[in-house]
Amino acid sequence: MAVPVAFFAVFFAYPVAAIVGRGLKADGVWQFGRFGEVLARPEIGGVLWFTLWQALASTALTLLIALPGAYVFARFDFPGKQVLRAVVTVPFVLPTVVVGTAFLALLGRGGLLDELWGVRLDTTVWAILLAHVFFNYAVVVRTVGGLWAQLDPRQEEAARVLGAGRFAAWRRVTLPALAPALAAAALMVFLFTFTSFGVVQILGGPGFSTLEVEIYRQTAQLLALPTAAVLTLVQFAAVGAILAVHAWTVRRRERALKLVDPAQTARRPSGAGQWTLLAGVLLSVLLLILLPLAVLVERSLGGSGLAYYRALTSADANSGTFLVAPIEAIGNSLRYALVATLIALVVGGLAAAALTRRAGRLVRGFDALLMLPLGVSAVTVGFGFLITLDKPPLDLRTSWILVPLAQALVGVPFVVRTMLPVLRAVDARLREAAGVLGASPLRAWREVDLPLVRRALLVAAGFAFAVSLGEFGATVFIARPDNPTLPVAVARLLGRSGELNYGQAMALSTILMLVCAVSLLLLERIRTDRSGEF
Repeated sequence: MAVPVAFFAVFFAYPVAAIVGRGLKADGVWQFGRFGEVLARPEIGGVLWFTLWQALASTALTLLIALPGAYVFARFDFPGKQVLRAVVTVPFVLPTVVVGTAFLALLGRGGLLDELWGVRLDTTVWAILLAHVFFNYAVVVRTVGGLWAQLDPRQEEAARVLGAGRFAAWRRVTLPALAPALAAAALMVFLFTFTSFGVVQILGGPGFSTLEVEIYRQTAQLLALPTAAVLTLVQFAAVGAILAVHAWTVRRRERALKLVDPAQTARRPSGAGQWTLLAGVLLSVLLLILLPLAVLVERSLGGSGLAYYRALTSADANSGTFLVAPIEAIGNSLRYALVATLIALVVGGLAAAALTRRAGRLVRGFDALLMLPLGVSAVTVGFGFLITLDKPPLDLRTSWILVPLAQALVGVPFVVRTMLPVLRAVDARLREAAGVLGASPLRAWREVDLPLVRRALLVAAGFAFAVSLGEFGATVFIARPDNPTLPVAVARLLGRSGELNYGQAMALSTILMLVCAVSLLLLERIRTDRSGEF
């Protein structure tokens, strides 16, 4: 546990605490009265209310649209199912900047709806809600559907034999078994939408602001650190509560259910009702997931073929936006993501190993600590890097390693969540037998554990690479102008007027989408757990 704790202490707790300290301290004295001053301001109250209700609305809408898909993937077997499972997961690993750009191409000015019917939904809450459903559809499908596929259907069939109707049997037998997974999925969707940044920044316009967006505005534009510090602590408290409830639901699910092999539960659809349900789910996937991505690709091509892609290779065409050609952002992002993946594998792998060897309240607290970067403001972390890591022995403000370190913070939770179930499944008696035969602990790990967890390690590396590639909240502060990452480059291009800038933003977003999609398709081929559960 020592290495992960030290990593999080230096690169997470210290920067966040420094930002909070600068905002709430005056002449060395804590100014807790600023909480009342900030939270009493009407505009801040509006931000808090919008953050809460849009997260609740996004969660409810996601569950409503995605639950039929969870059932279809759990109970039906049809051609192309594995490919479609990968397709619906692509949005989850896409950077939020790409998601916002895709919906801007569909719903914004000059977008598909604007061209066909003269309708624009950008700068409206509907664009934000639809983008959140697009991003979180896979969370419900794979978390709830993964568990649904492992529930024994004979229990519900027995209730039908005893006289219960179809709905009553589902409500009394299946729904209680699914409740922990539903709660876990809802909490994760709520967490991601409560801390939404890139989607709201691009689609919401100046009229809508979540806590994360407001922290960015107060920090980067207004330099109002006291307000940013208060909002950071409010978000921290809310995220901590969400993660605590999520951990409780996961423990309840692990203890309470008896599961079966998913291969035994999937059947070919039969009857008009089941085929209609399958067709409806396929149509929703087409309209909600494939259409925005297709429009993004179409807009990147424009009416002039590859002109926008060719413009990415020229620094002269972007002299007012970049110090280098935008195409260099691709190489920068790949290098940063590879280094961040390596860091995340080392830190997350050690953390997962520690969690399998120990138990108790301390370990549960350590597990919760590892999840905090998913919910604490990435903007705060990025700005904290700038003001804390600027003097020896950690004078990293001008170093390239700063970006991978920030990206690794987001990748570690995915590594831990991927590795932990597999490591817990390794029979400890195998290690003991290796020890009895004379193997050292290191050799026992190399000969016993590593072969069993190799595929899980590759999956963890793939997820860490994808999320590192798309990290935006912290990177927007610390990426140097001469070494931009892909998400930062997209945001800069969208922030400038002109058809060329817009087209290049679409082209870079398409490249980033393709890299993430290829990474995910490779993960689907090597994934050992075929249930599909996150």
